Amino acid sequence: MNDTVSFGYEDIDATEKTGRVGEVFSSVAAKYDIMNDAMSGGMHRLWKNRFVAGVKPQEGEAILDMAGGTGDIAFRLAERGASVTVSDINQDMLDVGIERAMERGIDGLVWSRQNAEELTFSSRIFDAYTIAFGIRNVTHIDRALREAHRVLKFGGRFFCLEFSQTDWPGFKDVYDLYSHKIMPRLGKAIANDEDSYRYLAESIRRFPKPAEFEAMIRDAGFENTRVESILGGAVNIHSGWKV
Repeated sequence: MNDTVSFGYEDIDATEKTGRVGEVFSSVAAKYDIMNDAMSGGMHRLWKNRFVAGVKPQEGEAILDMAGGTGDIAFRLAERGASVTVSDINQDMLDVGIERAMERGIDGLVWSRQNAEELTFSSRIFDAYTIAFGIRNVTHIDRALREAHRVLKFGGRFFCLEFSQTDWPGFKDVYDLYSHKIMPRLGKAIANDEDSYRYLAESIRRFPKPAEFEAMIRDAGFENTRVESILGGAVNIHSGWKV
């Protein structure tokens, strides 16, 4: 039986997903940050600030920011003195991040093209692993989680910021309408790409709910796992420790 995975509302052969997700992010890379502001009303900046505050980066710590593409999380981590490696499977996203870092005069970041499921880094070398709005695009999430666990030192921490489905009555209907109808139209108007943003909206619906994803994090070997929900679970900060 073929290994099938979700691509939005489609079920596709697992061997196709990396390529198709790559096409999505190559298409949206240039307008990615503008679209984040438009889609969230700028709230993504607050969520990311809250996320990084939870990570508590320390001076000199080695942190891997996976799916870090345009540098939003890495810049915040570096401001607090961490030594950050920014990794992404998509070179177009990394190129945008490198350009943004140069414009801001941010030096010292390491940029590395990596597949989250098959990291080339040695085991037990990072103090923290962060991934923001990226893990739902991974083909095999369980493999990515195991790799995160492998590259962390004992005592290292895992932090993931990701969308899910809200359980707030009333807001859920508004959220569904927005993500399925308005978000693709914004994608067409701003990035000239309706289909990619339709996929991104659909991928949220296919991503495991917070309790299920927390169980996956534990299955990967992490302990003391926690979920901090925002907007009734529309956005969640997941964390765990390698002990």
